[in-house]
Amino acid sequence: MSKGFLVSLEGPEGAGKTSVLEALLPILEEKGVEVLTTREPGGVLIGEKIRQVILDPSHTQMDAKTELLLYIASRRQHLVEKVLPALEAGKLVIMDRFIDSSVAYQGFGRGLDIDAINWLNQFATDGLKPDLTLYFDIEVEEGLARIAANSNREVNRLDLEGLDLHKKVRQGYLSLLDKEGKRIVKIDASLPLNQVVEITKDVLFDRMGLAK
Repeated sequence: MSKGFLVSLEGPEGAGKTSVLEALLPILEEKGVEVLTTREPGGVLIGEKIRQVILDPSHTQMDAKTELLLYIASRRQHLVEKVLPALEAGKLVIMDRFIDSSVAYQGFGRGLDIDAINWLNQFATDGLKPDLTLYFDIEVEEGLARIAANSNREVNRLDLEGLDLHKKVRQGYLSLLDKEGKRIVKIDASLPLNQVVEITKDVLFDRMGLAK
């Protein structure tokens, strides 16, 4: 049993997860919370190398099952090398994407079998789930417009996908929200950033028992 607290950040492309996290960190540090932030795919050397393969815009021929298995491989290495030790040390671990991304992107987006994805997630994580998942919801068109307007953001292979896939991904997240509404909290990511940060902070502090 881990001693820390695991939070995952999820959402469609352009939902602003990274911006919210950057604004939250100094608030958490002021509270004296020891935080580890990391991302999927990536987070550790092997994971980052797998990330390069997955997201390379030139890898347009990648099969959906290949994509899924690469994500799962990165997830396992990242977990054992970085996430679990931090949880055992009692830290708050905030992950930019985790198990729900596979269901939303490869399940609903790519049309792969959800039960198989759930089994692979279970296999890779030994059943670990976040204590809290913050789902940043935004209309697909608005999220992609944000990406197009942000010249500093990396453009990856998934950003080049058609609108249909991104809409399926969002529906996947909303389906997960219906099934796991206790773990997953929906946050309106279309609001101004300062409001999104404030709402996110309130939800996180409530779940962790921290005074606001």
